[in-house]
Amino acid sequence: MLYALFKYLLFRPVCMVVFRPWVEGEENIPETGGVILAGNHLSAGDTVLLPAVITRRMTFPAKAELFHQKGLGAVVSWFLKAVGQVPMDRSGGRASADGLRPVYEVLENGGVVGIFPEGTRSHDGRLYRGRTGVARLALGARVPVVPVGFSDTQFVRGPFGIPVMKRPGVRIGKPLDFSASFASTDSAVYRQVTDAVMAAIQELTGQEYVAVYSNSARAQLPTPAPEATPGAEKA
Repeated sequence: MLYALFKYLLFRPVCMVVFRPWVEGEENIPETGGVILAGNHLSAGDTVLLPAVITRRMTFPAKAELFHQKGLGAVVSWFLKAVGQVPMDRSGGRASADGLRPVYEVLENGGVVGIFPEGTRSHDGRLYRGRTGVARLALGARVPVVPVGFSDTQFVRGPFGIPVMKRPGVRIGKPLDFSASFASTDSAVYRQVTDAVMAAIQELTGQEYVAVYSNSARAQLPTPAPEATPGAEKA
């Protein structure tokens, strides 16, 4: 109930009227049944735009800690729970494996789950190596993966300093069928499936592909030199 209320009275009108997005290929999303929408990740706006422009209800897994905030953060926690989003533990190991259970349940109940295989936003607009969580979910829940390509979803400064997107785009590809690998738990198969998903996303976006993880590439960026103290004399 609250999901539809927020979507049709707030997020969809704002996206359509203010951002004026274009959308291609929504017909490629199965009308029923569990499915994963896997996309590139350019900005926080991706998680708002996609649910607003497609018909089916979506669930985006969010960091588990966001569901247990206090103070002003409690508003975010309430909102995530109110619109039916699910927590996902990213701490690694057994906790992360167990933390996927709520996501599996959404898929097993015939829902749509959105996921960004890169794991984090691209810092330079390029497409980075996907993490195998998307394959584990698709094979474990036995559902297809629909690739999604976002473009121009970065927020820019708009009137009165309000952040806006300028004509963002969403291109949705054909479903990828991995049913031949549903019985597999082989890490090599997970990698093959993930690479196939990333190749399909790249075909939609035309982004340059970088075969390393985004956070690894970000960590190698040079640290900005500290600014000189005004009036300081050279030694």
